[in-house]
Amino acid sequence: MLGLGDMTHGKQAGKRCVPVTDAAGRGPAQGVSLFLSGTDSAEAIWQTIRAHLRAEYGARTYDSWLKPLTLVSVDADTVTLGSPTHFTADWIRNHFAERLRLLWAAQSAAIQHIRIVVENGLKTAPAPEPEPVAAVVREEPAFGVALEPRYTFDSFVVGKANELAYNAARTVAEGGPSDFNPLYLHGTTGLGKTHLMHAIGWQIRSAMPGAKVVYMSAEKFMVEFVSAMRDKDTLSFKQRLRSADLLMIDDVQFIAGKDSTQEEFFHTMNEIISAGKRLVITADRSPQNLEGIENRILSRLAWGLVADINPADYELRLSILLEKMKRLPGATVGEDVIDFLARKITSNVRELEGALNRIVAYSTLVGKPIDLDFARQVLADVLKAHDRKVTIDEIQRKVADYYAIKLSDLLSARRAREVARPRQVAMFLAKRLTPRSLPDIGRRFGGRDHTTVMHAVKRIEELRADDSELDADITRLTRIIDA
Repeated sequence: MLGLGDMTHGKQAGKRCVPVTDAAGRGPAQGVSLFLSGTDSAEAIWQTIRAHLRAEYGARTYDSWLKPLTLVSVDADTVTLGSPTHFTADWIRNHFAERLRLLWAAQSAAIQHIRIVVENGLKTAPAPEPEPVAAVVREEPAFGVALEPRYTFDSFVVGKANELAYNAARTVAEGGPSDFNPLYLHGTTGLGKTHLMHAIGWQIRSAMPGAKVVYMSAEKFMVEFVSAMRDKDTLSFKQRLRSADLLMIDDVQFIAGKDSTQEEFFHTMNEIISAGKRLVITADRSPQNLEGIENRILSRLAWGLVADINPADYELRLSILLEKMKRLPGATVGEDVIDFLARKITSNVRELEGALNRIVAYSTLVGKPIDLDFARQVLADVLKAHDRKVTIDEIQRKVADYYAIKLSDLLSARRAREVARPRQVAMFLAKRLTPRSLPDIGRRFGGRDHTTVMHAVKRIEELRADDSELDADITRLTRIIDA
């Protein structure tokens, strides 16, 4: 194995610069220009790749995940990189390892694997299951955009909101009825349209080795078409698209009002459908509600199968989070936090998964356990956008119902235990779930002083640590009020 210490000795042996190409004889990926310079080149290559990653993913993502990586060794066809924790090692393996492999392979055809290990001081210990990344995971397309390996049918969580779209996508991918051509999927952003398109692509490639799958956004379709017209090479553009066995165009609403692009898009659709090949198109709304699109295109879009994807309901959101947790083996997130996220983040699946990723990442970085208070703190800005306004009146009514007491008793001067404890719980929840000050809360509880509220909040916090029944009551009431 060639360690970093061995690399530095190469300077004394003199430098022999050799341009690096990939296995097909092409130059470095995406304009990166690197040279092997004797045995001291690995560290130089790594520094250049780091700069490329920062530019590609942005400073925020790079600083959080990629910057802590260190180059451990280069051994024959494997590059070993060190990560500071098991969690970040798993995350990098799942999200960045293939990109790292491609960047290294573009500089040296010998590199086929990336290995991520956990570094503990001077000693490097492998993380659980440090299997090398497969040599071929993602096929870089000659035209269009590469399919995302994570987006398969197996990783798509099905519920009532997306059941029709899922079944239609599987039918098309498995060579179903020709009446399903084109398949038109529509729904707002972040609901799974792109996931299903990539899943169809992977299924077609698996069932039909050698099949030509082309996936691109409508924006890229337009850019490529305009570029072909500028270069007077539209024939090549047409041939590359129309020779596809499966053509998938994402966000077709983008070409609204663009007449020349719509003209080419219409003829491409006709060629694909007439040849009996598969066509999948997505948009943010149904064909009837698309504005600025020619009627002949709309009639073609509505000719096959139109399937909508609705916003995920609570059950589907919960299932998605539980499935997501299976891919985060190093994280411990309680059921109450999962339930909380499923109830509060309702806009789209992408934001829901992002919220879970965020609290897990923050927990790892600051070394704190994930509980409801931690989740609320980390997601304060997200929750502010989603939260409906919880009122003290609502809290009082639901606490009174929960403990089967009269609302008037909760606000009265009675100090009997069966009334005093629910009152303290209601004050605690009012302080936790509303922006009201202690004096405001006291006034709403029969004109009590703010010190009474302060005492109630402190008392409930102390009791929760030892009284599991009370703690469960607080958790259930929070769910009821947040619902």
